[in-house]
Amino acid sequence: MSQKATTRRIKILVAKLGLDGHDRGALVLCRAFRDAGMEVIYSGLFATPERISKIIEDEDADAVALSLLNGAHLTLFPRVVKTLKEKGIRDVLVVGGGVIPEDDKPELEKAGVTGNFGPGTPLSTIIDHITSGVSKLRKI
Repeated sequence: MSQKATTRRIKILVAKLGLDGHDRGALVLCRAFRDAGMEVIYSGLFATPERISKIIEDEDADAVALSLLNGAHLTLFPRVVKTLKEKGIRDVLVVGGGVIPEDDKPELEKAGVTGNFGPGTPLSTIIDHITSGVSKLRKI
């Protein structure tokens, strides 16, 4: 059997955190990820970090794409990482996206949130980041 045949599809959760009711970008990501061959789960609006962690645990997701446009990324994104660690989940790629100032990106990276993509990022860049990150985690 070839390596490709034995590799399962990436399962990704697209999550809208907190009181951010703008989901157009998240829905575009869902479609792009699906078209790239990923299995996609969508949290719906107003998810909490605890709810996101529970979905990841229940669905055995490989990655989570966090989307936030309301400026609470420095609070909510790291809280997702923290709740995952509290559940003993350390093999999930956490990717951030939304309106994130450049000055905030190093703090998010330090907290374990990768990517931190802003408006206008090519979908192929995001997909490549997820594919590469999940591949690295699967080798650990």
